[in-house]
Amino acid sequence: MKNEALIAAKAAYEIEYECIKGMLAHFDDEAFSRAVQLLKDAPRIGTAGCGHSGIMCQHFAHLLCCIEQPARFVSPAEAVHGAMGFLQAGDVMVLASRGGKTGELIPILEICKKKGVKVITVTENLTSPLALGADVVLKQYVNRETDKYNSQGTTSSTALAMIFHALQTALIEETDYKNEQFAVIHPGGAVGERLNAKK
Repeated sequence: MKNEALIAAKAAYEIEYECIKGMLAHFDDEAFSRAVQLLKDAPRIGTAGCGHSGIMCQHFAHLLCCIEQPARFVSPAEAVHGAMGFLQAGDVMVLASRGGKTGELIPILEICKKKGVKVITVTENLTSPLALGADVVLKQYVNRETDKYNSQGTTSSTALAMIFHALQTALIEETDYKNEQFAVIHPGGAVGERLNAKK
C-alpha cells in the first residue's frame, strides 16, 4: 500500500469524528422534538432519497420497523408511478437531500402536500425547495467528505445516519419500547439468540 493511502485512510477517521462532534452545535431541540412527535404519531412512515442518501433512508426505514413504527423506503422512481399510494393523510414522509434540491424528490414533496402527508426534510441547505416545503427541517452538518477531492458520499452519509440513529434512539424513549418486544420480531441471528435466551 502507498504511504499516502495509509495516511488518507487514517485521516478519514479524524474527518468523520470531527463531523459527528460538530453536529451537536447544529442540533435544533425544537425541530428535533417536532420530528420525533410526527414520527411517533404516524400510522405509516415513508423515507426517500437518492444515491447515498437513499441508502441511508433504507437503513432508517429498517430502524423504524425494528421499534415497530411501520415504515418503508419509497424509491423516488417508483414514487411517481403509484408507490405513493402507500401513504395517506396523517402519515409522514422523510426526505433526505444534502443540497435540498434533488430533482427526483420534488414531485414526492408535491404529492405529500396534496395528500396531507407530513414531511420531514433532512438537508444542509435550509433555504432549499425541499426545506421550504417541509413541515420540519433537520439540519445536516458536514465538514467535508473523506476523499482528497471532497466529492464522495462518505462523511455526509455518516452525518445522515447519525441523525437517523438519534431519531430512533429518541423514539425508543418516547414510545417506551421494550427489548421484550424486539425479541418477538427479531428471533434470527446472534441478536435474536441473545434476546430470546432462557434465563
